[in-house]
Amino acid sequence: MENSVISAEPNKAKITPKKKISLLDHIKHNKWLYIMLIPGIIYFIVFRFAPMWGLSIAFKDYSPYLGFSGSKWVGFEYFKDFFSSPDFGRLMSNTLILGALNVTVGFAFPIILALLLNELRVEIYKKCIQTAIYVPHFVSWTIVASISVILLTADTGALSNLLETITGHQINALTEPGLFKPMIVFQGIWKESGYGTIIYLAALASVDPEQYEAAVMDGAGRFKRVIHITLPAIKNTIVVMLILKCGQFLSTGFDQIFLMTNSLNRVAADVFDTYVYQLGITQGAYSYATAVGLFKSLVGVILVLGSNFIAKKVDPDSGIF
Repeated sequence: MENSVISAEPNKAKITPKKKISLLDHIKHNKWLYIMLIPGIIYFIVFRFAPMWGLSIAFKDYSPYLGFSGSKWVGFEYFKDFFSSPDFGRLMSNTLILGALNVTVGFAFPIILALLLNELRVEIYKKCIQTAIYVPHFVSWTIVASISVILLTADTGALSNLLETITGHQINALTEPGLFKPMIVFQGIWKESGYGTIIYLAALASVDPEQYEAAVMDGAGRFKRVIHITLPAIKNTIVVMLILKCGQFLSTGFDQIFLMTNSLNRVAADVFDTYVYQLGITQGAYSYATAVGLFKSLVGVILVLGSNFIAKKVDPDSGIF
């Protein structure tokens, strides 16, 4: 019997290459989605990108009479003046402290609030509480400042009188520099935390209920379910929101701080936003104010890129880009 050599080649699966869709075909197929993008694109072009041309006056001795092209080029002179001015240290300190409080306390509070709301099982209670905590977001900072003045006025404020009864001495939070930053942070938490829970509640809605049921069968309590199921499920959302929050680290909010500032607490209240207003609008130092604003924006960009880089290093699936 002759030995026969049988050569068998493995069957090669035929892979049909995907047809490359051109950009024009993609636009035609999703035309309504692109049409819905148009208002947003126009907004960013008109109010975000077009005004960036004005940043050039940070490097010029700008005069409204001479215009952009006629003003003298001075390079980094205004940046040097700002970094060497006696105001720089105070502004940087106040802004960094408020930014750190907003990123730690202010950022964590909506997450905690969303976790608490997620544990409510009676739907009517949950909706009522959500409505109540969303309302402050739609209240203007002018009204918030007015409420604060009414409550915290040293002689007639209800909250001030309560604190005086508890502590035994009068506390004037409106004029005390040491109490200014906690007051600002508390106002921000009261106004924005409820509305900030929307994104986290949307992320929590995508968690598979069967995971909770399996954890309950294994004997896990509510705290363990939150630690091992809920928080890992919204981890990427938390990281993205934290990166965006870092980009606003030096943007402490002009309206709120401007309304709560007075001559007695100004040493603790001055930040980059109010400083730019005082120099650019009230004193007409347009180039100097633009240099300060550009410095703040560059720091924000660096913080976003840095925090995104760190997030990618810790977890490759996290981050924005």
